Amino acid sequence: MNELTNQIRQIMVPKAALIAYECRNNNYSCSQNYLELHPINEKGRMGAGIPVTYDFMNSLVESYTESMNGIPHGRVPSNMLWCDTRKGHERYVWYNPPQKRKMYFKESLNIPDGSFNVPGVIYVVERGHMNIHAFKGKAPEEKTELYLAPFFNVTDSSVCLGNSSLEKPQDMDFHGLQEYWEKRFWLSEFSHLGGSRNPTRNNLVSVTEQARNHPFDYSELQSSGLQLKDILQ
Repeated sequence: MNELTNQIRQIMVPKAALIAYECRNNNYSCSQNYLELHPINEKGRMGAGIPVTYDFMNSLVESYTESMNGIPHGRVPSNMLWCDTRKGHERYVWYNPPQKRKMYFKESLNIPDGSFNVPGVIYVVERGHMNIHAFKGKAPEEKTELYLAPFFNVTDSSVCLGNSSLEKPQDMDFHGLQEYWEKRFWLSEFSHLGGSRNPTRNNLVSVTEQARNHPFDYSELQSSGLQLKDILQ
């Protein structure tokens, strides 16, 4: 909320205007063009124009390229359920089927690191934040019921990424995006109960340990009151 509040409070102030001129001869365009930069003062008044330099245009292009660099590209994976790459509206939803995952725990939890059976998982990444849900079955459909993710570091569905310091790739495809966020979750050290309450019907420590050598017990999942279609909006 603090980040959202800061964004709302920000006021965009005009600093300059870029005007493009085109040579016209008898109502026909010719090959000559001219760019002029007009600074705008604190009172909002436009100043005298100056020719645009190559250095200015290069810095403008570099700035644009840098801001667009984080947009994933390439073939969309079959497990991607939702994909919005628009700047300022970035949102990605995908799933993993049930599988065994390597998990790491803080010493205070008294759970040795290891591989554990986990249910199907749905990831929601939006503007730098991750939510996670569990589901039953191999692949979700629109009316698939969602459950609280049976993991530490998750409050309701919101993930605390804690000590994750994985560097984000500069140029990545959709597979790279999924891999980056999944690693941020699974390679983080699980340390605490989100919201100080169990997301499972019994103690999460016991549920996790049971899943080390046995299939995950789906009866432990607690409904979130949502279906897949509710988050594909």
